[in-house]
Amino acid sequence: MSKKHHQKAIKSLTQRITEHQEKIRLESENSFLDEGLIKHWEKEIRAFDKAMQQARKRLGQ
Repeated sequence: MSKKHHQKAIKSLTQRITEHQEKIRLESENSFLDEGLIKHWEKEIRAFDKAMQQARKRLGQ
């Protein structure tokens, strides 16, 4: 894959992490927390972070 592809993936994953962090913040403000949903988003954030690390590794960063 090209350098441009990896850079685009990193940008996209960063955006997805930000979106999920916002979802967690909003859910945390609710009086009835859906902890299963929060755990799901946290798991996805970890997966996105791992994918970003792999893309950075391929870019040599």
